[in-house]
Amino acid sequence: MSIRRHESQTPVLFGRFQRRLTPARIISLSFLAIIIVGGLLLLLPISQQPNVEVAPVDAFFTAVSAVCVTGLVTVVTASTWSVFGKLIIMLLIQIGGLSLITIFTFFLINIGRKISLKNRLAIQAATNNLSLGGMVRLVLLVIKGSFICETIGAAVLFASFLYQGVAWPQALFYGVFHAVSAFCNAGFDIIGDNSLMPYVGDFSINIVIMLLIVIGGIGFVVWRDVLTKLRFSLSKQTRQKYHISLHSKLALIVTSLLLLSGTIFFFLVEGKNPETLAGLPLSEKLLASAFQSVTLRTAGFATIAQGGLSEVAKFFSSMFMLVGGSPGGTAGGMKTVTLAIIFLGVWSLVRGRRRIVAFERSISALSLQKALTVVVLMLALLFVGTGILLISERTSAFPHSMADIVFEVSSALGTVGLTTGITPYLSLVGKLVLMLCMFIGRIGPITLIISLTHKKDFGDEVLAYPSEDVIIG
Repeated sequence: MSIRRHESQTPVLFGRFQRRLTPARIISLSFLAIIIVGGLLLLLPISQQPNVEVAPVDAFFTAVSAVCVTGLVTVVTASTWSVFGKLIIMLLIQIGGLSLITIFTFFLINIGRKISLKNRLAIQAATNNLSLGGMVRLVLLVIKGSFICETIGAAVLFASFLYQGVAWPQALFYGVFHAVSAFCNAGFDIIGDNSLMPYVGDFSINIVIMLLIVIGGIGFVVWRDVLTKLRFSLSKQTRQKYHISLHSKLALIVTSLLLLSGTIFFFLVEGKNPETLAGLPLSEKLLASAFQSVTLRTAGFATIAQGGLSEVAKFFSSMFMLVGGSPGGTAGGMKTVTLAIIFLGVWSLVRGRRRIVAFERSISALSLQKALTVVVLMLALLFVGTGILLISERTSAFPHSMADIVFEVSSALGTVGLTTGITPYLSLVGKLVLMLCMFIGRIGPITLIISLTHKKDFGDEVLAYPSEDVIIG
């Protein structure tokens, strides 16, 4: 009798579990599952170099960093992991950059399976798309576009490394690995413990990686808008005009402004710093300044020593890292469009406008509320994470300042991967804090909160209360 009751309750419990799997929870659980599998695979002896033993916390730290496309590492990737281990890391980066949901949906499309509404909602949440329309086309664009960009990037990088004197099998592996890592904004490298600093003056390697970082981090919705605009502009069969969405305009404008201002800032501030740019020719100074500005878009590669940056440069680097890339791409951070919405909200208030307007379009109060929520949560996480690390790393063997700690936490939250050198010396508590920061930074603080809460119809959502003003300022 009890067995029958148990059997009858099992489908009911499973059905309740399925109903509670909201898109936000699907995204969070999918990333968590890949991290666990990746960490276990990296613990296998075949994943590690001979005579190298990796602690479980370091294996899972690497898995979190790879899946969350960050690039912070507690062990040197080049000398710690075997070829198999590096392939696992590259696979984790690819899955983390494109998201398991997008890759799984692409697989379903190719075997002829119908995409359910729940899957479409999950894809919409994963890509930050504003509507459910065109989900299948967007997935195909993401997968095919990523493959094309990474293939072209890998080919050029292979030729560049070959030109630099690297043996062709290694040059080929370098090309493929770094193309995937750059496009997914991961920042992992397999060259050594100095990232791309040996190639600070190589224009081909620098420019290709910079392009891959920007293309991957600009957002897949922006891809679709730009490609559709080009197709309409070049088509002779139709006179219909296609207008790029407000989202894409804001993402492109803010990204361009951040890249340009960052390049100028680092060239002026670090130009005479002997530990970073002072010893380079003018052309290489400009290249290194531009690369530093681009890599702060959550990529994590470095062509100059981050530990040698001046304190003011570390501070502004932390702010750039917190902003990150654009929504719906491979980048992390608060995102460029979030920054744009808040700036437009402030500008509208200064101008005495009741509505937020940009490019002859009104922006809803809900969008501003979401943007403020993201910024407040990220700043709160930065404050808490920095506070914990200031306590836990007091006895660290690595000499560091408060700016180094802020830099480290900002790098984790923005899923950037740059470090001033403290990461390998972190305590167990410090590693766990950064792992959590990387995870939250990748899936987004709002997605995490939604996945942890159960939505109910509260009274204040059903009833409309009288409004009352309060004193501000």
